[in-house]
Amino acid sequence: MGVKESLLTEEMMDTIIANAFEWIVVVNYEGKIIYMNDSYCDFIGVDNKGVIGRHVTEVIENTRMHEVVKTGKEELADLQYIKGNYMIANRVPIFNKNGEVIGAYGTVIFRDTSEWDKMNSHVKSMLGRIRNYLQEYEQQTGVKYTLEDIIGNSKLIKLLKEKVKQIAASDVSILIRGESGTGKELFAHSIHQLSNRSHMPFIKLNCAAIPEHLLESELFGYEEGAFTGAKKGGKKGKFMLADGGTLFLDEIGDMSLPMQIKLLRALQEGEVEPVGAVKPIQVNVRVIAATNRPLEKMMEEKRFRDDLYYRIHVIPFQIPSLRERTEDIPLLVEHFIQKICKRTGRRITSVTEDALVALSRYRWPGNIRELENVIQAAVHLSTDEKLTVEVLPDYLRDSYSIPIGSKPLKETLEDAEKQAIIQTLEKSQNDKWVAAKQLGISKSSLYEKLKKHGIQSG
Repeated sequence: MGVKESLLTEEMMDTIIANAFEWIVVVNYEGKIIYMNDSYCDFIGVDNKGVIGRHVTEVIENTRMHEVVKTGKEELADLQYIKGNYMIANRVPIFNKNGEVIGAYGTVIFRDTSEWDKMNSHVKSMLGRIRNYLQEYEQQTGVKYTLEDIIGNSKLIKLLKEKVKQIAASDVSILIRGESGTGKELFAHSIHQLSNRSHMPFIKLNCAAIPEHLLESELFGYEEGAFTGAKKGGKKGKFMLADGGTLFLDEIGDMSLPMQIKLLRALQEGEVEPVGAVKPIQVNVRVIAATNRPLEKMMEEKRFRDDLYYRIHVIPFQIPSLRERTEDIPLLVEHFIQKICKRTGRRITSVTEDALVALSRYRWPGNIRELENVIQAAVHLSTDEKLTVEVLPDYLRDSYSIPIGSKPLKETLEDAEKQAIIQTLEKSQNDKWVAAKQLGISKSSLYEKLKKHGIQSG
């Protein structure tokens, strides 16, 4: 009788677990399913025998069970989106006697249907309201980015983020310097978003993208009838649209001298004169300019006005190139993988070590913009859950690396020295004095090494 009761209890337990409102899944150390109760299988629409041995990511949408197995850290009360609904998921690692992770079990709470529908609708409503608020803020102000969108933990990036916080509240003009693709616009948006003008418009103008004969009307606007083809009622220029807010002038180094004079006057007087107008209009605008041009050299050549330079260069802001902060590459790669997978529906969970090595030693002349394009192509070419070196472009895989072990030590050291000099010259824009200082040698020693290695420089 006692044996019969014991057997009955086991059968009852199996039945309860299989049909529980709480959905249950158990995976092994490889992230493969070893148990899934009937309730969970019925909701997802799979056969409970057919799922055994399959990787959990192939069966459950947006699961993180395989990540819990890797990290050994439990994840409790986490929102998980499954089949159009937000569920509450608990994921707990399973350890053996030696403290090693041998698997994980997960539960998804789905209690009363009407109660859950109510909660699920509330979550969707709140997320929708947040999205609408962000969209409305972007439409009203033109701000798309904040400091959170600037990815990086390197010392250089941390210092720049702190500098943004320090200078954002002031109203002084800022000149953002940096190579193309380093993220100058992101910093401009962030400065405005943290400033006292954040509720007012953020207007941007790419000075290099507007034909010379149209730039004046784009900046200052025009009156009705000012010229043939002018719109009825005239048109407001960027200065007037940015009144009370911030005007971001990208690629200001490409502006012609006549336009530089007119811009300087607008900055000094705080007023603009639309084309065809009879009197100027007062404006209150903070200007953030950006360029990748060598403005100091352009001033020597009389291609950029000294007075305009000093007007916009009140606070200099230098954005480092990607090769100056290679320690940020793993973080940036992870960010771009998540961003691209979310947009495309691809499932790439990580990047292999050899792929990261190849990405980190490349010179990145196109900086972060080039890195994002490379990751985007790699994600589309990937057939595995990991982004491997095989899906990276050939030129990137074949980029320079010191051939350790293939040459005598003396030659290997000379190769390393030559590469260090070349990279430092690139970084200093061929300024020998700056390059020598960064390398910790005298200028005469640098010239000797240039001759020794046959390095041609400008």
